[in-house]
Amino acid sequence: MGIEGNSVIDKKTVKQLFFDSSDLVVTDIDWPTGKGVLCYYSSLADGTEVNKQIDIIQQRASKKIDNWGKTAVSDVMPFSEADLVNSVCDGLSVIIFQQSKVMVTISAQSTIGRTPGEPATEQVIRGPHDGFIERTQQNITLIRQKLSRNDLVVRKFKMGKKTTTEITYLFIDSIADKEVIKLFESRLQDIQEETIMNSGEFEDYLEESIFSPFPQLLTTERPDRVVFNLMEGKIAIFVNNSPSAMIAPVSFFSFFQSPDDFNGRVVVGSFFRLLRVMSLIMAIYLPAFYIAVVGFHSEILPIELSKKVKLAINEIPYRPIFEAIILEIFIELIREASIRLPKPIGQTIGVVGGLIIGDAIVNAGLVSNLMVIVVALTAISSFVIPTVEMNMSIRILRFPFMLAAAMFGFFGMAIGTLILVIHLLTLTSLKQPYFSPFIPLDTSRILHVFLRVPYSKFHKQQKTFTFIGKKKGRKS
Repeated sequence: MGIEGNSVIDKKTVKQLFFDSSDLVVTDIDWPTGKGVLCYYSSLADGTEVNKQIDIIQQRASKKIDNWGKTAVSDVMPFSEADLVNSVCDGLSVIIFQQSKVMVTISAQSTIGRTPGEPATEQVIRGPHDGFIERTQQNITLIRQKLSRNDLVVRKFKMGKKTTTEITYLFIDSIADKEVIKLFESRLQDIQEETIMNSGEFEDYLEESIFSPFPQLLTTERPDRVVFNLMEGKIAIFVNNSPSAMIAPVSFFSFFQSPDDFNGRVVVGSFFRLLRVMSLIMAIYLPAFYIAVVGFHSEILPIELSKKVKLAINEIPYRPIFEAIILEIFIELIREASIRLPKPIGQTIGVVGGLIIGDAIVNAGLVSNLMVIVVALTAISSFVIPTVEMNMSIRILRFPFMLAAAMFGFFGMAIGTLILVIHLLTLTSLKQPYFSPFIPLDTSRILHVFLRVPYSKFHKQQKTFTFIGKKKGRKS
């Protein structure tokens, strides 16, 4: 029921607007300029701080100070039902003055939250050990503490009709591509969803190929990683009540960089970056390669090794593809179970599943020892990938490659690789090339994909992304 058309705005009409919720505080308040109605949610606002700020504002009004309602934590705005609802639901306290048709908003939210700690999925050996939390304002504080620049721009956008979701995005004005910023802002304007609850849902609206297995936004909970990407001209996006930031636009190779690369020696960082590339190849191709060799191309193996392979698989009652699928699904079940269960029990599940059940499967003759080794190496290789979203995508990709290898051998793997490369070449992130810096070719940045370049070469250090202007084909 609306209250804007009511001749009287009192406690009763305000309570009706908020369905007389038990945690809603609505009181009449005497004011030097007339009577008002104060309302806020006790579950979101700090009542003691609200009363303190009201006393300060009342004193300013009594002294007839210009703009008496505007302080560091309060503001004055024309009264509207929509603004009233959004303000109270966001944790603000609101004083409504019917006579003057204005309302004063007071920011005195209760500070319930957790201490910034290192993200469990992005731990580093050397470097900062802080991470984002569910409060966007504190997350911005963490970024500004690491990036002291006056051209670091913070903008906010509210979307959603039923539940207002606040989107906060950051960029460095002197570095970020203006066309990319405009495109991102137009995407925000185009989202008409009534309810957006989390960053994953928002990501679906922002991505251009939602059915692709590859993520087109980089998600991180590390402030230092966000700062690094901001310095590359990218946009950092926060959804309120989410502890992670989304980075856009990104390239395929952005997902294989780790903060540890920049905190250690050049040679060490380069070695581990190359190790991740090798792990990517193993995670996708190793089971498929084994299936193709055993089923179609055993002649490429040395004679002694070929005999051992045949001896190992002779007693298995079905083809290697079924062995691989059984073990891969078994590994995924263990992984899911260890995540969902409490930590001590999850670790026990890993030991029981990996050792006891795995050994029993081999002894029962359901799978061969060689297949266990192949699948275990594949799983370990996939876990080396430092980004969770890309990690999951790579684990899914191995299944179509195994099927292609089982049907056509190396030829099937080659066809699968061709389809994969074509798909990567057609992907974009905010209309920017996903396979940058290879497509379009930027030779000055290819080296940074595979190696950690010394900081003394920082004029283009670690740049793995090439912005392409929409009209002029401009690189930046």
